[in-house]
Amino acid sequence: MEKTKRDSFASRWGFIMACIGSAVGMGNIWLFPTRVSMLGGGAFLIPYFIFVVLIGSTGVIGEMAFGRSTRSGPIDAFGYATGTKGKKAVGQAVGTIPALGSLALAIGYSVVMGWILKYMIGTFTGSTLAADSAEGFGGAFGAMASSFGNNIWQIAAVVITFVILMFGIGSGIEKANKIMMPLFFFLFLGLGVYIAFQPGALDGFRYIFRVDFTALADPKTWIYALGQAFFSLSVAGNGTLIYGSYLSDKEDIPKSARNVAFFDTMAAVLASLVIIPAMATAGAQLNEGGPGLMFIYLPNLFKSMPAGNIIAIVFFVAVFFAGLTSLINLYETPIATVQERFKLGRVPACIIVAVIGLGVSLCIQGIVSDWMDIVSIYICPLGAGLAGIMFFWVLGKKFVESEVNKGRIKPVGKWFYPLAKYVFCGVCVLVLVAGALLGGIG
Repeated sequence: MEKTKRDSFASRWGFIMACIGSAVGMGNIWLFPTRVSMLGGGAFLIPYFIFVVLIGSTGVIGEMAFGRSTRSGPIDAFGYATGTKGKKAVGQAVGTIPALGSLALAIGYSVVMGWILKYMIGTFTGSTLAADSAEGFGGAFGAMASSFGNNIWQIAAVVITFVILMFGIGSGIEKANKIMMPLFFFLFLGLGVYIAFQPGALDGFRYIFRVDFTALADPKTWIYALGQAFFSLSVAGNGTLIYGSYLSDKEDIPKSARNVAFFDTMAAVLASLVIIPAMATAGAQLNEGGPGLMFIYLPNLFKSMPAGNIIAIVFFVAVFFAGLTSLINLYETPIATVQERFKLGRVPACIIVAVIGLGVSLCIQGIVSDWMDIVSIYICPLGAGLAGIMFFWVLGKKFVESEVNKGRIKPVGKWFYPLAKYVFCGVCVLVLVAGALLGGIG
């Protein structure tokens, strides 16, 4: 395939930071610690690490290589895969599923980012910790989330996102991630050290690393660990694929995928090492995930801790960085798609996507939870599965191994192709079916 001239990452480290930024998000912070707490601590971590290795060494590599080989987003990448057999239009039509999935997820995420921005600013002004009880924090969050009172913050969050996106890949996305991702890890590491010295924190650490063999033998633990790993690594046929399309042929994709999986896992574990011991210091068990954890229970906890206002500032600044890097990735796929389909420049494409994304996100504030559930349960695993089929099944072994091995000194082992073709694609189907039956597993 003829490679078109395309904006690209300026360095390997910048690409890795951008991919880590796309993977590190709310799932690492408000869901992973809850899963660890409720599903046996180490009993959950064991299958989670297994699935991270499996998906990181197959699906993540595949999406990066698929994007790089076609130098395009999912629509043209899928079209290229099927176009070799005279069915390009069919492939492009199928490629709209992950492309629209990325936009839909970005729209829902925009609402959440408005909440995060408001709470982050509120930690500096004092409004975030103004309530006197968990009920008070719950009432404040409910009033914000169920109304249009969050408009200004949501608009501000989207504007910040698109200002970065308008600068392009190397000057915008790469530079932003090279600043925000190291700061995220630094801030959360600082929180972890502080929490570790609080009375009662040791009970939280014991809780994380205990191995409940009853939970380990429960299929539900393995299913939820699979869902957590799947969604945490951002395999959906869109974001990782589009970042791969900006990658040089000289880059070692399997090595980059390994780094992304490692740092994403580190972020999730680090969040657990902060949140679970913090809950233990207050004598509370972590049994509530999602927005309730971040916007109700943790602010209530921070208020009761020594230097709680400082802890809240550090926490919400770090969370804002994690959310912003994820939102940048989610919007990049529709932006690249608009550029490719309508031959537009970067800035006009950003403006079009921003108007659509902001307009819809402002209208779904009251139903954002249901919106995100539908996208994550159905569209994300479907997009990942379709990308896996296009790359591993349609394009075939020779093409796949050639593209994956570009930039490597030593070719990937013979295990890679059958593991990716059969096991990873099977995992996508399992995640889709399990999510539909259980109402979500990621």
